[in-house]
Amino acid sequence: MRHVQRAYDGLLTLMAVTAGLLLVWLMVSIVLSVGLRNAGLQPWAWLFTSSEYALLYMTMLGAPWLVREKGHVHIELLTAALPGPAQRLVSRVVAAACVLVSALLAWKGAELFLTNLARNDFDVRAYYFPRAYLTVAFPISFGFMAVEFARFVVGPDLMHSGQAGVHE
Repeated sequence: MRHVQRAYDGLLTLMAVTAGLLLVWLMVSIVLSVGLRNAGLQPWAWLFTSSEYALLYMTMLGAPWLVREKGHVHIELLTAALPGPAQRLVSRVVAAACVLVSALLAWKGAELFLTNLARNDFDVRAYYFPRAYLTVAFPISFGFMAVEFARFVVGPDLMHSGQAGVHE
């Protein structure tokens, strides 16, 4: 079981590092595109499209790691005002709701991916790109997010610290 946990943690870290590298690519592609335009040249057609794809993948690949690190946006005004037992209950109920929403989005993302695969759909802009390569990120990302939120439901750690404004 320990090996599975380490492999899972490694995969989440790899996804987060890939998201970080995609952020660097976004910076490079924007600087390159602006530089080419300022030089009176036309940027390559694939440059803009690759930036759009990078935005999608960066968001999807980084989200599960952000959930694990409590880097997602949440408001602790209510939980900070509650006594300890109520705070724990509310935090776990909110995490359970996040599990349900993430699992539903993973399911719908899987349906979309399989539909794109079956239809052999392509994104046709700068070049032909199989749409399934884009939509495969949805079930993977939301599936991992469901797992990470589930850790806050049943694990010892809570999603909310109960200390509104302390972490800013």
